[in-house]
Amino acid sequence: MTGTGPDRRTRADVVVVGAGVVGLCAAREAAALGLSVAVCDPEPAGGASFAAAGMLAPTAEARPGERRLHALAESSAAAWPEFAARLEEQSGVAVGLRQEGALSVAFDPDDLRALAEVVDVQISMGCKAELLGARECRRLEPALSPRVTGGAFNPGDNQVDTRAVLRALLACLDHAGVTMLAESASRLVVQGGRALGVQTRTGHLVEAGTVVLAAGCRSGELAGLQPDEVPPVRPVKGQILRLQTNPDEPLLTRTVRAEVQGRHVYLVPRVHGELVVGATMEELGHDTTVTAGAVHDLLRAALAAVPDVAEASLSEATARSRPGTPDNGPLIGHGLTAGLLVATGHFRHGVLLAPATSAALSELMQGRPVSGPAAAFPALRFAAAGPASAAVTGPGHEGTV
Repeated sequence: MTGTGPDRRTRADVVVVGAGVVGLCAAREAAALGLSVAVCDPEPAGGASFAAAGMLAPTAEARPGERRLHALAESSAAAWPEFAARLEEQSGVAVGLRQEGALSVAFDPDDLRALAEVVDVQISMGCKAELLGARECRRLEPALSPRVTGGAFNPGDNQVDTRAVLRALLACLDHAGVTMLAESASRLVVQGGRALGVQTRTGHLVEAGTVVLAAGCRSGELAGLQPDEVPPVRPVKGQILRLQTNPDEPLLTRTVRAEVQGRHVYLVPRVHGELVVGATMEELGHDTTVTAGAVHDLLRAALAAVPDVAEASLSEATARSRPGTPDNGPLIGHGLTAGLLVATGHFRHGVLLAPATSAALSELMQGRPVSGPAAAFPALRFAAAGPASAAVTGPGHEGTV
């Protein structure tokens, strides 16, 4: 790879647009294949992934109409222990994988009935889920309010420290010599129907035989895409809080989800005393304003579930936009333009789906079709036209898949 010079050019085999967890994973996979890599993002690791709570929750996220997505989530969750171990070994950064399972609780008869219906659906989809009485819930988590009426335990729903994962990925890319460009890619450069790289907003040309589009909810804004390959992603705002508790006296030992008079909240404890409380779901475009109302609602629900939250300090309130798609599933695969790969639209599941997406991108960059559950989520499934062949090549080289 050559660096930038007076002509404002960078050359690489692969350029990744976006440096969230998916984009960083794409860059890591490309580097592992011996390819030179550049990554474009004005704020690496600062987007939706930065705010994410890091829940690895295929059971809690299971929906009756999303069986293929659930299969993908289950396979990716199962891959997380090995994925985390490799990431820690390569980076020297502990990523905080915790495997205590998760507890969902209810606080009135209506919410408990709704939770029981959810458990029935989860079991019908092959998930491990067990209904618990109030006493059993408080035995698992003594800090829960005495008002708890019952709950459900999901042993397969775990968590990871997302920001530690991002730090680990950045360390891996640094060790691999990946070029990080703190710039926004504005245009896909195409000649003769093949991607030749991207141009940034400052006019910097990044030449590459393969472009990986992983810009989250901004993925559809890259100029130069063919109309049918523009990812149908939309921003879904989420507001989330981080509290600090005494690490020597943790309030919780596992993720707790609660239904409090119809309002959903989750609390995710970290080993260093941080408690993540989230999150809203707001269709408000790219607005990322933290609002007093959202902070109030999240704290009120958290306090109702775990009263001792009142003693925690509020260390951060954050809002970011998740990339939603029409069917809530990710977009992973070839674009119509040769040399373009798409990996976006992971919605609430970017961290959970990181191992599965990494594996799929590695297959694509080696010229192989995507295998396993990820094959059900091709990038062009909403397009009128079908996909074109794409190849992973360096500047000035040719290749076929």
